[in-house]
Order: sequence, then structure tokens, then C-alpha cells
Amino acid sequence: MHQGWIRAVSVEELRRTGRTVFRLDGRQIALFDTVKGIRACNNRCPHEGYPLREGTLDRDCLLTCNWHNWKFDLETGENQRDGDRLRVYPVEVRAGDVWIEIVDPPVEEQLAKSLEDLKQGFLDHDYERLAREIARIVSLGVDPAIAVKEAIRWSYDRLEFGWTHAYAGTADWLALHDGHADESENRLICLLEAIGHMAEDTLRERRYPYAEGAEAWDEEAFCRAVEEEDEARAIRLTRGAVATGDAWGAMERGLARAALAHYAGFGHSAIYVAKAGALIRRLGKDIAEPVLVSLVRGLVSAFREDLIPEFRGYGAALEGFGSKPNGSAPAPADYAGLNANKAVAFTAAHGAAPTLDLFRSLLGANALNMARFDLRHLDDLDQPYGSDFGWLDLTHGLTFAEAVLGLCSKYPELWPAGLLQMACFSGRNIGRQDEMVDPDDWMVSDRDAFFAEAEGRLLDHGQDRYIVSVHLLKTASSVRNLLASGETGRSGELALAALNRLLHSPVRRKMVRRTARQAMRFVEVDI
Repeated sequence: MHQGWIRAVSVEELRRTGRTVFRLDGRQIALFDTVKGIRACNNRCPHEGYPLREGTLDRDCLLTCNWHNWKFDLETGENQRDGDRLRVYPVEVRAGDVWIEIVDPPVEEQLAKSLEDLKQGFLDHDYERLAREIARIVSLGVDPAIAVKEAIRWSYDRLEFGWTHAYAGTADWLALHDGHADESENRLICLLEAIGHMAEDTLRERRYPYAEGAEAWDEEAFCRAVEEEDEARAIRLTRGAVATGDAWGAMERGLARAALAHYAGFGHSAIYVAKAGALIRRLGKDIAEPVLVSLVRGLVSAFREDLIPEFRGYGAALEGFGSKPNGSAPAPADYAGLNANKAVAFTAAHGAAPTLDLFRSLLGANALNMARFDLRHLDDLDQPYGSDFGWLDLTHGLTFAEAVLGLCSKYPELWPAGLLQMACFSGRNIGRQDEMVDPDDWMVSDRDAFFAEAEGRLLDHGQDRYIVSVHLLKTASSVRNLLASGETGRSGELALAALNRLLHSPVRRKMVRRTARQAMRFVEVDI
């Protein structure tokens, strides 16, 4: 590619029209004969690429793109609307010809500028600008994961209650990104979706500072701090783990213990712990502190659902787990009709069964709930606050199962808690099934073809809410990982059938009439 001073056009030719476009190596450079002299800039507007040659230029060298009214100072390239800057070029007149200096800055300088522009797009959640800046970073030949790391640093202290699905989804988007090594468009989509979700979750959020200081890592002290909701001490202990140089290695068991100490936050705690490990392994130890302190904040603030009546039997079931001499696991269908408290008691009574057999039974129970979901519940209008139900509730039974398999296989002492919490999911999601739906109708015969098609759907999902697309992604990822583990048997096939039905069904999220009706009834009762 040509660099240096390049002859573009004669002064006489430029002055005949007042403006022209010079093309070189795929570049389009617009030249203008202005009252302040000849000026040159990229012809494509950095907003959506419309030709600036067709723009309006005033006497102050302010160039307006007539398509969307973006305005640029033609001398500096400054954008008057705080958007992408316009690249301008030095110009000289030599012997009646216009010469342009085309010298691309060093990669380091271009990367720094693109990251700064990416940050502005991030703070505004400007999806299109994010896409452009990520594409620019990719074009520099550097690992674009640097953009993901920066997005985490820009957002981790703007999460009031710690982790959201944005970070968990980022782990899965990065895995999908890495699986498409030779497909630049698909890789860009993965990065864009991950960063865009973080941007939306922190849009216009203030900073929520973390406690200062550090304490030497102590697993028991950490678990007590989380249990007592002492965020400050939990954060200081986390920094102590970071100081060891291997924060994840030091903290993984303590994080798993804290996450499974309660049926917490609809299972998010355990799911997020597993995803945190994936993020740190992929992005490197230098991102461990923001990933972990925000995760710990989430563990501390998670609501403990086993303390509410629907799941109150959990504590007793955990104490009595495996105490009865029932050495065989029930069939998944045996969980049909069991509410949460009955499901945990039933599971505890079979706790002497081989652990993985019981895991498969509970995975199958949750998969059956999802595979047989009665779609009429998507149109339920007369539901009180807190009882709305849809596909995403069901998907958590499968994503949680993946987290349990990973964490409890590594730390076997956590199996009773993990299995009983899977039973909580089975019981909470019961009673919304259509018995006319036959899971066998949704069984998948060719896994590779199915996941290839599923990836195609995910990479162009068409969902206008990240919370939907990320659940589709996380569920597909979890089912694939469960099958790859070789530990799921027939229950893994049921999970795949449930995923198949999900991907071919409507996913309704914004319940306008239901929300209005709930509000009116709440106010009537509250007066």
C-alpha cells in the first residue's frame, strides 16, 4: 500500500468543481477547495459511509454529511456530535499540483485511538459504532480480545449488584469466536454481541466503588464473609488471592462453595462461577481482579431462595441427604408432579444412589420440563408479580446442570447441594407442561448438523434484547458441553431435544398487557 506524499490532482482541475475524490489502494479521499485553502479527508462518512463529497461545506470549514447531519471540522477532523472523528490529511501544492501525505500511524497509535473511540461508543451503547471500532481493531492484526478486556474494565464497577448475564455470555461468545478461526464476520459478531451487552447493562450507570485494601487469602474467612453478606471483607480477601498471582487457582473451590451454599439467585451464582473461570483462562490473569471482584459482589448480594416457603424443605433435605438406604436413582419421569419441596425430599431420599446416576435423573427431569413446555403460558395474562414464566426460566435448569457437573466433579463434597438445587429447578418449573408434546418428536439424529445450524441462528439471531439472545447462546453452549462430557446418557439427548424445541419456538418477553394488568391489580390491593 502506498505511503508518503502522493500526487492527487492538479489545482486547476480541483478548482473547476471545487471538490473531487482521489482514489488509491481502495481509499477514497475527498479534496475541497475552501476559503481557507485546499483540504483533504476520507470521503466516506465515519457514521454510515455516505460520500462526504456530496456534503455541505460552510465558510468556517465545517463539513456536513447531508444524510444524517453529522458535522466535521475539516481542518482537525473533530466531530461536532461527539461521534467518530473524520480522518484528515496534510496537503501541499507543488508546481500546480495537489499532493496529499498518506502515512498511517504506527499500529500502537491506531490501537490506542480505536480503543478510545470504542470506549465512547461503549459509554453510549452505540451498537453500530462499536461494530466499526471492533472491526478497525481486528484490521490491525492484534488479538481483538483486548477490546473485551477493556470493556470489562470500563464496566465492572458500574454493576451495582455484581455480575450480569453480559459477563457470563461473554465467556460463551468468546468460545464461539474461537471456533470460527477463519470466518472474520462471525468472529466480529461474537465480539460485538459480548461488548454490546456489557455496554447496555452499564448504560448511564454511576460507579459503585469496591472496598479498598487487601487481606491474605483465606478460604474459610471468604466463605464466612459471603455468608454474612460482608462485601468489604470478601473483596479484600479476593484482592489477597489476586496478589498470589493465581487468583482463580486460589479461589475456585471457595467460590464454588459460596455459590452452592444456598439455592441462590435462581442458580446464577453457580453458573457465573463456572463462567468466570472460562473468562480468566481465555483473557489472562491480568483481567482476574475486575472479573472476580464483580463476581464476588454478585455472590454477596444474591438472594437466597432456599429461605422462602417454596424451597424451605431444602435445608432439611441437605442435612438428611443419603441417609436412607435407597441405592438406585429414580427415573426422570418420577419427578413429574413434584413441587420443589417434594422434589428435594425425594432426591435426598435417593441420595445413596451413584452420584452421576442421580445427576442424570435430575438433568432428565429438567429437560422433560423444558421439552414439554406448554406454549400457551407465554400468553398468560392473569399472573401476579413474581410468577411470570417463560422459556428463560426453563433454560436455567440446563445451564445450572452444566455448572453443577463441572464444579461438583472437581469438588465432590458439593454434590449434595448441587443435586438438591437441580431438584429445586425441577420442582419450580413443574406444572406448565403440555402432555401432548412428545419429546421424541424433537430428538436430534445428527448432532453436528444441528449445532452447525444452531450456530447460524445464534450468529444472526434477530433478537432485539440481549437477555434473550444470551440465553439462547448459553443454553446451546451448555447442552453441547453436557453432551461432550460423556456423562449424560439418555438425559443428554432429552436436553438436546429441549434445546431443539426452544430454537424452533417463539420466545416472547415483553408482556405489555400482562404488565399493565399486574400494575392495576397491585395498586388496587396496595391502596
